[in-house]
Amino acid sequence: ENRARGMGLFGAAFGLGFIAGPFLGGTLAGFGPDAVNFTLPPLAASATSILAAGLALVFLKEPIRETALPETGAPDLGRWFGPIAAALARPGLAGLVIVFFLVVFAFSGLETTFALWAERQMSWGPSEVGTMFAGVGVVAVIVQGGLIGPLTRRLGEDRVLLTGVVSLAAGFVLLPTATNLVVVMLAMALLAAGFSLANPSLNSLVSRNADQARQGAALGVAQSAASLARIFGPIAAGILFTVGGRALPYFASAAILIAVGIALWRRGRRAVLSSQKNP
Repeated sequence: ENRARGMGLFGAAFGLGFIAGPFLGGTLAGFGPDAVNFTLPPLAASATSILAAGLALVFLKEPIRETALPETGAPDLGRWFGPIAAALARPGLAGLVIVFFLVVFAFSGLETTFALWAERQMSWGPSEVGTMFAGVGVVAVIVQGGLIGPLTRRLGEDRVLLTGVVSLAAGFVLLPTATNLVVVMLAMALLAAGFSLANPSLNSLVSRNADQARQGAALGVAQSAASLARIFGPIAAGILFTVGGRALPYFASAAILIAVGIALWRRGRRAVLSSQKNP
């Protein structure tokens, strides 16, 4: 019953990093589009990654396994892909994985083009962009650290997911039309809140819809879909940005998310009608 809240806490930890990281990177890089130091931010990122690796070695202990692992030999593709196929065979799970892919696909395009958009639209440099992304982190911490649990208990994960997708779509529609700081902040707040609602809700729904013995495999499939989205989303956004202008990637993401929202709404309606027919 606290699964969504637990997922939200992981997201909140990510949000805390998203506050400090962009702010530090932007500050080290400098102010304005012309005074840029691209050496210090990656060095700082390298140092924090080394610190994280050291902490992982010290504090993260491998759990004691109840059964011995099978001996490894020649690659057994059935052992690798069998759990994936079994996980996706569960009713409704494949659809959730597709939604996961599309949501991350849309959002990853924003992450990789926003600095370019802000430079052209707002004449911002790394410091301004870093500060804005730090604000995104603040929203993520508030939503995933404090709001996701009560919202899920009151509305249910399906409605929270739909709310997140609608918020994302609204943010993507609003952002390309922004010409001042207030509108940019509002659009980014909608985007941050939307992703912060959708991401833990999707993880929780995947876990709930998976067979109890294959929850790990199901979550792994979902995260693999998200990883693929983080490969192809930036590529697609970059192409659209180059070919169609700085607004096109965001309007395309809005169109994708509107379609996802309609599909989720219909899914919810079918569930309601089914429960009414079979009380």
